[in-house]
Amino acid sequence: MQPFVALTSKMIPLPYQDVDTDQIIPARYLRATDKAGLAEGLFSSWRYLPDGSPNPEFPLNRPEAQGSQILLAGDNFGCGSSREHAPWALLGWGVRAVISTSFADIFRNNALKNGLLPVQVSSEFHSLLFEIAAQVPGALVTVDLPSQTISLPDGRWVNFPIDAFNKTCLINGFHQLGYLLQFQDQIAAYERTH
Repeated sequence: MQPFVALTSKMIPLPYQDVDTDQIIPARYLRATDKAGLAEGLFSSWRYLPDGSPNPEFPLNRPEAQGSQILLAGDNFGCGSSREHAPWALLGWGVRAVISTSFADIFRNNALKNGLLPVQVSSEFHSLLFEIAAQVPGALVTVDLPSQTISLPDGRWVNFPIDAFNKTCLINGFHQLGYLLQFQDQIAAYERTH
């Protein structure tokens, strides 16, 4: 897993509420048992027109979204079923952080386990981010995990919550098992004495 320390990027505003995991990655893509190719299915019902061509109105298809790594999502992002493919698809497309006022618990846990940072902010700051994205589409925002801050181009910033375990795992690029494996010597020493 790629470590997550600090990320400076443009935001992709996706102002839809209650985006569920079937909208993030439709069920027809769940046959995949690995992450390869899932970026193609990301928001595919919205990203593509009935003829299969890209929908120019969808936020991820706009030229200013290309190369962006921060998705600015509406409230209650990732609700619905518990598919791990949702964070896989987001990461495959290049998204490293999702900012919202709230996340479904299962989505949040799957995201954290796979290196995608769900950043929860207040409604007021969330509205401000959407205003900035609308007024200055190329505005750069910095998400700094060690300090747990989001910084705006004008110097304003806000803290966001994350538990210590997941913060440590993300900063070091560990998944949960990888975190435990760093203690192999201590585990082996304990086993020898018991």
